[in-house]
Amino acid sequence: MNKKTNIVGLLQRSSVPIMFVIICALCIPIAGLSPSYLINEIVTRMGRNSFLILSLLVPIMAGMGLNFGMTLGAMAGEIGLILVSDWQIVGIPGMVLAMIISVPNSVLLGFFCGKILNMAKGREMITSYIISYFMNGVYQLVVLYLMGSIIPIAHTSIKLPRGYGIRNTVSLLSMRQKLDNLIPLTIRGVKIPVMTFIIIALLCLVIIWFRRTKLGQDMRAVGQDLEVARDAGINVERTRILSVIISTVLAGIGMVIYLQNMGNIATYSSHSQIGMFCIAALLVGGASVDKASIGNVFLGVVLFHLMFIVAPRAGAYITGDSMIGEYFRVFVSYAVITVALIMYETNKRRAKSLAGAQLAAEQEAQK
Repeated sequence: MNKKTNIVGLLQRSSVPIMFVIICALCIPIAGLSPSYLINEIVTRMGRNSFLILSLLVPIMAGMGLNFGMTLGAMAGEIGLILVSDWQIVGIPGMVLAMIISVPNSVLLGFFCGKILNMAKGREMITSYIISYFMNGVYQLVVLYLMGSIIPIAHTSIKLPRGYGIRNTVSLLSMRQKLDNLIPLTIRGVKIPVMTFIIIALLCLVIIWFRRTKLGQDMRAVGQDLEVARDAGINVERTRILSVIISTVLAGIGMVIYLQNMGNIATYSSHSQIGMFCIAALLVGGASVDKASIGNVFLGVVLFHLMFIVAPRAGAYITGDSMIGEYFRVFVSYAVITVALIMYETNKRRAKSLAGAQLAAEQEAQK
């Protein structure tokens, strides 16, 4: 009975990854794409997205749930790339400088976000989601009006014709895939971005090491129980703010890696869905609101983006309209987050109910 219960519990916890495995297994043969093409695309997307998704792990460790506020870091990364493009600094030096510029902006934005989230304990996810919308308005003000009028922008190629504001698309051709191609490696037609994977692997090692540091242990304690952590002498508010700052800084660096792979910046929309898709990918990998691992990140990238690749082709084959597949994958990305949050809340209430029943049984036995 106990073994059966464990299997049922495992299936419940893994229901989202299992669902995506089934969707991908059904869509792959219908899409008719070659294995080499699929592998190439998955490898490319792993290099492009993994760093961004890894930035979500630290706030989850601190009990702050899924950090929709990572969008703030993405905005900081974009501002760094816009300035570097104007200064005509190309290649790897341009990328590094963009990352350096993004860090102080990310720290300030992360501190601001963390302070607000401390005022909304228990409602961090929805609060961070609304903060990202608010800061998007500030970002639009900076790039649409301040850049070129107050912030000097010299090159007309990235400025709007009116003399201020940034164009809808900023080309990053001078640094496109420079990091990915720094150590070239192709195996049976599959291009592997070795340097990008090395950086991602280093971040994984840093996260593993960080969990064992005092700050990492403090974050885990805060994530388990705020009051117990406070009684143990941990500065709960400071620890929570630090977790958001670290996540925001990593998101800024990750956005630079993401956009150098893409080769251009959609100035007003690149960051808008990045948080949603990264969180959806993490949940697809089997993570929950209060527990996520590095393994969840990579499994999520593979399953979520495999669905992104095959769904439009499968939709076009079945219905004759590729837009059906586009609608399907956008629908699924939102649906996954909804289902995961419902399951988390259901499991939380069930656990609380079982704990209450067990406590009542113990009190009855003592009588």
